[in-house]
Amino acid sequence: MKLSTKALLGSAALALISAVPAAAQDVTACLITKTDTNPFFVKMKEGATAKAAELGITLKSYAGKIDGDHESQVAAIEACVADGAKGILLTASDTKAIADSVKAARDA
Repeated sequence: MKLSTKALLGSAALALISAVPAAAQDVTACLITKTDTNPFFVKMKEGATAKAAELGITLKSYAGKIDGDHESQVAAIEACVADGAKGILLTASDTKAIADSVKAARDA
């Protein structure tokens, strides 16, 4: 079964919504993609930005410089945690390389 980008983003937004309080004021979330040039990730960012605006959530977006740039993703995860983000939507470039950062974010 093939999911559309819109359906995928809607599912991600619903997961994020369930993790935040009912009042979305002053809620920050992060979107971290592999790159900001791949058309799929461009559409993902557009959909996430639109949904965040609709819900009154501040969305900060980050991307690796190239596909496979896990160092930038680690730095983005750390920035999101430092900013107090209530949710992080992540398309991992290298799941093993970011595992410790993801665990730290979950713990925070």
